Amino acid sequence: MRKQRGAEVFQITGARQSLADDVRGRQRRYVISMLIRTASVLLTVVLWNVQRPLAVVTLVIGALLPYVAVVIANAGRENPSSMPSAHVHTHTRPALAASDAVPESRGEPAEGPSGGRS
Repeated sequence: MRKQRGAEVFQITGARQSLADDVRGRQRRYVISMLIRTASVLLTVVLWNVQRPLAVVTLVIGALLPYVAVVIANAGRENPSSMPSAHVHTHTRPALAASDAVPESRGEPAEGPSGGRS
């Protein structure tokens, strides 16, 4: 007999990320983008008298990044993945068409040539 070392864990592959994990990920992305913005503003101050065109570029990045960061942070949760359906679709056969022939009598004796019963 096989011994189990721990509880068996099943993974639900189609489940969405938990709300706490989703919020944590959005906060992490926002903080990283704000760190990049801070670095670009500091780089603007350092480069202003040295390389003015590059300083203007870093200033524009520092000015636009907060808007982009907020839009990305508020983008919402990921779309739910398409879950496989538990319903199995069966192919139904079409019903037989009604025939014009006279149906046979069931369990009754056949009629004779004179039309009477024998």
